[in-house]
Order: sequence, then C-alpha cells, then structure tokens
Amino acid sequence: MSFIKLDSVGKIYVSGELTVPAIKDISLEINEASFVSFVGPSGSGKSTLLNLLGCLDQPSKGSVSINGTLVNKLNQLERANFRGKNIGFIFQNFNLLPVLTVFENVEYPLFMVQDIPKEERKKRVLNLLEKVGMLDQKNKYPNQLSGGQKQRVAVARALVTSPKVVLADEPTANLDSVTAFQVIKVLHHMRDAFGTTFVFATHDPKIVKEAEVIYTLEDGQIKNHEIMAKESK
Repeated sequence: MSFIKLDSVGKIYVSGELTVPAIKDISLEINEASFVSFVGPSGSGKSTLLNLLGCLDQPSKGSVSINGTLVNKLNQLERANFRGKNIGFIFQNFNLLPVLTVFENVEYPLFMVQDIPKEERKKRVLNLLEKVGMLDQKNKYPNQLSGGQKQRVAVARALVTSPKVVLADEPTANLDSVTAFQVIKVLHHMRDAFGTTFVFATHDPKIVKEAEVIYTLEDGQIKNHEIMAKESK
C-alpha cells in the first residue's frame, strides 16, 4: 500500500465571483522513505499540493491519504493533531518565533506535540543543530541570523520530532551551495535512519538531482512523472 495517495484531487480557490482552479484532478502515489520533488513554474500548483499533503488546506474534490488515514475526512482539530504527530514542515519564509532562541525554536515542537523528557529534548536539539552547522548559534535570536542560518534552524525544527513526512517548500533557496549539500546530507540521513518520506516543492537543481521521483506540474496538472534510478545514501 502506498504511504501517500492522492485520488482525483482538485482544489478551487474562490475570491468574490472569481474561481481559480489551482489543482485539477491529480492522482499520485508516494512510497514510504521516498525523496520526491514537485517541480514546475510559479503558479503550477506545487505549493498547493504541499498544503493539501500537510493538512493545512482541504481539497475541493478527491481524497488525500497519508499512512492509511484519509486526512481530508478529518475535522480541523483532528488535522492539527495529525500534523503535529506525523508531519514536519520547512517553510520558505522560515516561520521562526522571534521571541525564542535558536535552541528554543527547534525545541518548541517537542513541547507542542510530544511528551519528551527534558534531557531527551536537549539531546535531540543539540544533535540536529550540530548536523546543520548551527550549534554555535544556539543562544541567538532569529533577528540575529542571516537568511541561510534561519533556514538551517527551520530544517532542524522540522526534523526534531522524527516525523513520518517532511514537506519542504524551497528548502535550499536561501543557502549557499556548501550549506545546501550539508542540509541535503542531513535529510538523507533522516530518511535512511528513520524511514522519513520527503516531499519538496523546488526549483533548485541540487534538490531535483537528489530526488528519486520527480513530478512536473503545469497549470495545476501533472505533465510528467519520472522515476530516477538511485541508491540510498
């Protein structure tokens, strides 16, 4: 059984008398522990698909299943609980809390969704900050960081709960090449160690190169589907 399954999914946004079909009758399946990229021009539907998979939005038609749960059938509270326990997010605009330090930003999801003892929380947070090269910045606040540093903190925060799925919207957009490859290496490690499924919306060829499955979107539809021959790293 596929880990993620979309069946005839459509999404229409309504603004006054204007209706905009962002997604048009998309069906796809994603296996567990996959590296998947949605690629395509701006407005092609990449971010809308991520929002549907992340239970941040509901489809106008069709069904979305993640790990056997029909998430489109969940109410708002149930979707929030499902997100907290199963899904990590890496947002293009970081979404860090300005009043929290780097350490506290990464630790925050462990307070919100999991009852993790203090020492285990500390161990997880420090381990991930080291892996993304931000350990020496752990006591700084977001306004003291560069865009690239904020993105690395966002990556650590997305991974700290050991989610089953990580959804990433342009996760390397603010990173230099060296740091981007460092982050990609961390993501591979999480996939191989914990079976995490990664789904990216990206224009970055470095991410696309690492993908095992590539869906090319255009005007809210899948125009091409490629399966790349790759070994786990």
